[in-house]
Amino acid sequence: MAGLDVLMERGVALDFIKEISTIPGGEEIVQCIQCGTCSGCCPASFMMDYTPRHLVAMIRAGLREEVLSSQAIWLCTSCYTCTYRCPMGIKITDIMYALKRIALRSGKYPRGLKVEKLSKEFVNMINRYGRNHEAELVFRFAMKNPFKSIKDIPLGWSLFSHGKLPLMPEKIKDVNKIKTMIQKAEEVGGL
Repeated sequence: MAGLDVLMERGVALDFIKEISTIPGGEEIVQCIQCGTCSGCCPASFMMDYTPRHLVAMIRAGLREEVLSSQAIWLCTSCYTCTYRCPMGIKITDIMYALKRIALRSGKYPRGLKVEKLSKEFVNMINRYGRNHEAELVFRFAMKNPFKSIKDIPLGWSLFSHGKLPLMPEKIKDVNKIKTMIQKAEEVGGL
């Protein structure tokens, strides 16, 4: 990991970078050229406090608390456009998933977001369908405060018009296998 050696020479706090480097695909984060392609193609970047490019720079600068407290990691729609278009092959979406897990474990997520409730709803949905159904998840949260949700209509429309927010849930063939996996993950503290 030559990139880590360079950062070490500069005196950057490496604990967070090393933590990210253990994530499959995370070791590539030091190769980021800060071109901004990830931020430019992200359908949710206009709502984020830090764009994906900024988050990568913050990770490389060792700003663990700021990254984990960011709303951006929770607003990632997991469309994988950034990962697909990254000229350096950095798996940004996978890193976002990992950042969510680290944030939940350390309790460093933004307090304004209903992160724990969202996480539980997500797991319930996986138990029901075997996969996430974003439209239902968004609807459940939007109905709790419909007036506040009006501002999110442009994001919802953008996702829907790009085929990233299907209206009908797709159910996998053997949901019980997924339920068993989730139970085992919960038993070992993985969720």
